[in-house]
Amino acid sequence: MKPYYILFLLLLSQFPFFAVSYHDYADALSKSIMFFEGQRSGYLPADQRLAWRGNSGLGDGWMVSQDLTGGYYDAGDNVKFNFPMAFTTTMLAWSVVEFGECMPPAELRNALVAIRWATDYLLKTVSQPNRIFVQVGDPISDHNCWERPEDMDTARTVYTVDAPNPASDVAGETAAALAASSIAFRSSDPGYAETLFRTATRVFEFADSYRGAYSDNSNIRDGVCPFYCDFDGYQDELLWGASWLRRASQDNSYLDYLQNNGKTLGADDNINEFGWDNKHAGLNVLVSKEVLESSMYSLQSYRASADSFMCTLIPESSSYHIEFTPGGLIYRPGGSNLQHATTISFLLLVYANYLERSSQTVNCGEVSISPSKLRQIAQRQVNYILGENPKGMSYMVGYSNLYPQRIHHRGSSLPSTKDHPQVIGCKEGSTYFNSSDPNPNILVGAIVGGPGEDDDYEDDRADFRKSEPTTYINAPFVGVLAYFVANPNP
Repeated sequence: MKPYYILFLLLLSQFPFFAVSYHDYADALSKSIMFFEGQRSGYLPADQRLAWRGNSGLGDGWMVSQDLTGGYYDAGDNVKFNFPMAFTTTMLAWSVVEFGECMPPAELRNALVAIRWATDYLLKTVSQPNRIFVQVGDPISDHNCWERPEDMDTARTVYTVDAPNPASDVAGETAAALAASSIAFRSSDPGYAETLFRTATRVFEFADSYRGAYSDNSNIRDGVCPFYCDFDGYQDELLWGASWLRRASQDNSYLDYLQNNGKTLGADDNINEFGWDNKHAGLNVLVSKEVLESSMYSLQSYRASADSFMCTLIPESSSYHIEFTPGGLIYRPGGSNLQHATTISFLLLVYANYLERSSQTVNCGEVSISPSKLRQIAQRQVNYILGENPKGMSYMVGYSNLYPQRIHHRGSSLPSTKDHPQVIGCKEGSTYFNSSDPNPNILVGAIVGGPGEDDDYEDDRADFRKSEPTTYINAPFVGVLAYFVANPNP
């Protein structure tokens, strides 16, 4: 090995911030999709790759005489919260719709399997007309235990909303998830795609007919709040659901809905957020496709809002105000910061594609922003998450040689049933939670909440805001990584 190269490696070891910018995006993509297998509830298939997981939640739904097995645990606990699960599903499907052609064939198949694990469950939750099952599991009793999903003996309470009580947010997001997924499955399984779309239209009618937030229903509020309350209103989910039904069908009735209801449902509020509770920025980007690629100028206000959002990320723009950490990570107060970095990166790449295909740019006052500039911002976020940061740490579990070892996740932190067949009771798991030992089971591909505003991160499973992985952090990152697998140097 040449001396100057040895010196270069020594410098890297002393200053991890200056890590090599090359990343194995294909490996990260594979791991990011595999993560969802670690979050599965229900009967696990024979080809389950994270073999330390076992069957769980097999009685879900029995109290209401329904089969509600399946779906995903959204984070490090054992509750199935449908609001964030449906958003996760939408983002996985959108990842395939926009970037599926960038995925290696095996990973595209794995991504579709991950989507179907969710949609099969979501179909069960809306199988009855004018009724939606919005959650399985009592979060209070669940959060008072530290136990494996395979052992859980806490109440599997089923939370239900029946018309005329409202659930516009969860139903609207579920409609979006099913409609987006119908596009993802259209070529590989047209029959299943048709079932998803047909169900999406019915669920959207329920969402729109009985308007209101699901967490305002007194019979379920104590179970869904403060965990996944609707904090930002249900209106965005109605527009979001309609926009995905329009994308899936090209039906003009949904175009009319977006035109006629945009103002009353807050589309002009120009809220610069995107996540499980607030769909505004994503909605504006999605609808902008109609303006940019199909000259649907009646929807111009959505495109203007999408442009405005992009300008907040551009330092040269007069409207720039999104915060970044000293190391370059997008930062928003409130914890679990990487959910913002992954969703915003996703929107940057999607919007860049829409702009490029229509030979347009973003006008930020005196500054014109090209698609390549948007992609560069996204790639900086991706590289930060994968290890190009002041701590030199990958925030994706199992990627690179330095990653979080003590994540806030019950199944990962407790011995598997393979290694410890005896039941570990509700409070017996506390010994493992309080231990400083690394988690015995590697939740491959999990992206933790990540560092705070100062780029600092302590590998501590008790700090759930920073150390807990969630499905809705990973889902948009699947699409982001897929893009960079095919375009590592945009």
